[in-house]
Parts: sequence; C-alpha cells; structure tokens
Amino acid sequence: MKTKDQIREYEKALEEMSPFEIKDTLIKMAKKGSETTTDTFLNAGRGNPNWIATAPREAFFLLGVWAVETCRNEAYSKPGVAGMPPEEGLGDSLKLFLKDNAARHGAHLLLNAIDYAETELGISADSLAYEWADGIIGDHYPTPVRMLVNAEKIVLAYLAQEMGDNAPGLGKEYDLFATEGGTAAMCYIFDSLQANHLLKKGDSIALMAPIFTPYIEIPQLDRYSFDVTNIYADSTDKDGYHTWQYPVEEMDKLRDPKMKLVFLVNPSNPPSYRLSQDCLDYLVDVVKKDNPDLMIVTDDVYGTFAKDFKSLMYVLPRNTLCVYSFSKYFGATGWRLAVIAAAKENIFDRLISQESKECLEDLDKRYGSLSLHPEKIRFIDRMVADSRSVALNHTAGLSTPQQIQMSLFSLMCLLDKRNVYKKKMQDMVEDRLEALWKGTGFRLMEDPLRVGYYSEIDLMLWGSKIYGDDFCNWLKANYEPIDIVLRLARQTSVVLLNGSGFDGPCWSVRASLANLDEIDYLKIGSALRSILDGYYEEYKKAK
Repeated sequence: MKTKDQIREYEKALEEMSPFEIKDTLIKMAKKGSETTTDTFLNAGRGNPNWIATAPREAFFLLGVWAVETCRNEAYSKPGVAGMPPEEGLGDSLKLFLKDNAARHGAHLLLNAIDYAETELGISADSLAYEWADGIIGDHYPTPVRMLVNAEKIVLAYLAQEMGDNAPGLGKEYDLFATEGGTAAMCYIFDSLQANHLLKKGDSIALMAPIFTPYIEIPQLDRYSFDVTNIYADSTDKDGYHTWQYPVEEMDKLRDPKMKLVFLVNPSNPPSYRLSQDCLDYLVDVVKKDNPDLMIVTDDVYGTFAKDFKSLMYVLPRNTLCVYSFSKYFGATGWRLAVIAAAKENIFDRLISQESKECLEDLDKRYGSLSLHPEKIRFIDRMVADSRSVALNHTAGLSTPQQIQMSLFSLMCLLDKRNVYKKKMQDMVEDRLEALWKGTGFRLMEDPLRVGYYSEIDLMLWGSKIYGDDFCNWLKANYEPIDIVLRLARQTSVVLLNGSGFDGPCWSVRASLANLDEIDYLKIGSALRSILDGYYEEYKKAK
C-alpha cells in the first residue's frame, strides 16, 4: 500500500497531464467501483451531447435519395453507373420530387429551405439544387476550396442570426473557411499565424482563462513556444461568489502592444458564461486606445446556448477570427463541421502587407505556386492552402457532403422564427444544471450571463462558506486538488474533470451538462457533496 506522501506525489504528477488524458484513469476507477457497489457509472467528463437534431438529418437523407435518382436519369450504358445532371431545370426537378414525397420526413424542411434561399438570400433554385446534388453525391473536389458558394451564403446568414443577435445588415462582409470541426480550425489558425510571420517563437499571447485545454497546451509545443499570459475570470460579487467575468486589471494586460494575440472561448469552457457587455465594451476600449493591432481568436461553439449572444466577430470585426462548430448544438460531433469566419477587411491581411522585405519574399516563395501575385492572397485563403501544405491546395476543403449537412443545419435554424429548437436546447441544459446544483445543496446564483453547457464548481469556495476557512487550510495542507476527482471516481463511480486543467481555480471541478439525463445530474451533485462532507469528517477527526 502506498504511503500518503507517495499518493500525493502520484497526484502531483497527474496534475501535469491534460484533464482529457486523466479522464481515462478516472473512467477505469469509476467502472471498477460500479462493478463492486450499487453505484451507477456516470461520466460527465466530456461535452459530447446525448441529443441530435432530427429534421436536418431527415432532409439530408431524403435529399440523397433524390440526388441518386436524378443521377440515374443520366445513366451510362453499363448498369450501376450514372452521371451528373445539368444545372438547368434542376430546381423544378427537386421541387416536384419533394411535392410527390410530401409525406416523407425532411420534405417540408427542404421545400421551405429552397423558398428561403430564393427570397432571402438571392440563390436560384437551380443553383441550389445543383450544389446540393453534386455536393451530396460527392463526385467532385470542393470548389471553391474554401467553401461551396451557396453553403457560404447560407452559413453566413446563420452566423449573423445566431452569433450577431439578429442585428440587421450582418453577414455579407465576412468570408468563411469550412473545416473538419473546431479542432481542425484551431490547428489551421495556429499554423497559419506562424507560417505568415504574424506570430513568431517567443511572441507574447494571452489566454482568457479558464479555457479549453488545447488552447493551453498548443502554445507550449516547441514549434510555437509562445510567451503566454493568462487573463483570469476571477471577478466575484459582494458575497465572494464567482461571476466568471474579467476584471479590468486583468484585461488591462492586453493594453501592452507586445501582446500580439488573445484566445478566448465565449461562452466560456468550462464556466459556461458569456462575456458581459461591460467586458465587451472594455475590450473595444483596449483595442481602440492602446493595442489596435491585437489579433483576437474567439471560439464561439456554445454561443447558440446563450440568450442574446453577440460574438466578438461582430463587436471587433477587423481584429477577430471566429471559430464556430456545429458539433454541440446539433449533436453532430461525428460530422466534424465548423467554419472559420474572417471579415473581408481585417488586420491579418494588413499586418502581412506591412512585414519586412525578407518576410514578404519568403511568403511569395511559399505561396508562389498558387498565383502570379501571391502577395494578394488573403490570410483566410492562405489558411486553406496551409491546411494542405500549400502544394495540395487544389484538393483542399471540407468534403462536399459535410458542407451540405452544414447548410441544412443552418437552414433549419434560419426557418425557425419562433426559436423552438433553441428553446428546447437551452431549457434542457438549464434543467440539468439546476438538478446538479440541487444535488450539491449549494446555492445556484441567478445570472442572465450563465449558459450552463458546463458547470465549474469551486469546492474550496463552498468548503469555506459551509465549514469555514480553518477546514479549507487543513484540506490544502493534506491533499492535492486532483484528489477530489479521484475520490469521486473511486468512491461514487462519477467522472468529472479537474478545473485546474483548464487554468481554473485549483480546487474546482468541471461537469458537462450535455451527455447525461437530468436525474443523473442530481446523483452527481449528491456525490460531489458527499466527497466534500467526507473531507470534513476527516478534518473533525484530525482536530
């Protein structure tokens, strides 16, 4: 049996790992515990949702039936081989098919989507039907490589609605790059920023913490070795409770012109709070007064779960790259669907144009195979090329069937004028959040900025509120913070992740509200409270 010192050394070593790697150890512990007790194995460690949006998937598969039947009309002499139909008249063909199959799931959405595209986006029915047929069949490389033409128009309208809080006039002034999920988008952004000398080894960047762990881990890789400063969301209210907003003294770190770039997740992961209007306004002040060349990358995957959400891509458009993934809202992590959005007028292009002669010559050489005027290639198109090592730019791009499904996800929401789907999603995570906190017995503060896809619970804060500071000092002196999640797994078969792995408070835990049922979160909350109470019983005995 290990001594207490050996256990602490082991726990200290674990804390150096990514929480998503520690998760595997926790799962083994939790499963083993569930085999020998009556506890149910409950894994709230990952944010993969346990729901799917059905209507756009039904539309996708019905569209596929039509596309194959249409291709058969262009059949070759050999059986099992077909050709692609001409664009002219294809819109009427699709409409006729949908009217003949009106009782089938997905037909209603597709008919309404065609009408919306024609009347609201100026996309002809023939053009849309051809892109859908050609795209869903997948018989061509993506063209344009950055994103299909109509798919880009549709997703731009969706982003303006969901990320821009329905503000009028948004959308057309942006370009999109469709990527294989948000994770690919992260990799492409990091690589292209460095490839284009916008970030060099040792440059100063900032992370708005707590934050999704890859944003912490990637800058530490040897190829980047960035000098990282954390901007902590450590604001509290008058009673000492976390508000998960950023105090001005933290955001003032961004005023230094040496600070070249800031990464954030908004709404945050794991606290799951959107930036307040005060924080948004202060960031605008920072950029306009002191650091106009600050590059911003905002990951807004949880924005659709927030009420009245406004992305930084619309607040500071020239400075901001926005990553949006369809994975969480639509239950589509396996589809790998995301976009990078950039304003047509942006500082990334301007900063490249102002680089030294030596750097510009290097970039002309790098992208010279793509254009007679490589200096005119925009940053977003450089990302596309870099994603395929430049030489394979002609075969770059997200697969066309994926882009069609992305379009249908977007169209469903654009047509949902009463926000029926959005309300279902927001209510679902809110109900689960309330069940979790009810189980803990802790007080869940009312806060319109809270989104609730995750919940970060600071056990040291609640230990202090319930049992006092002396207990908390004893807990710090005798245990490592990660001991909480290890005990949870071992004693209750519950898997949560350590908040410290996200650069959150050391004694916090992160629960996903996406992947279990409401009753399970009540059990998880009770299990978490039992762990805190167990520490207190030890403390009393020690005293």
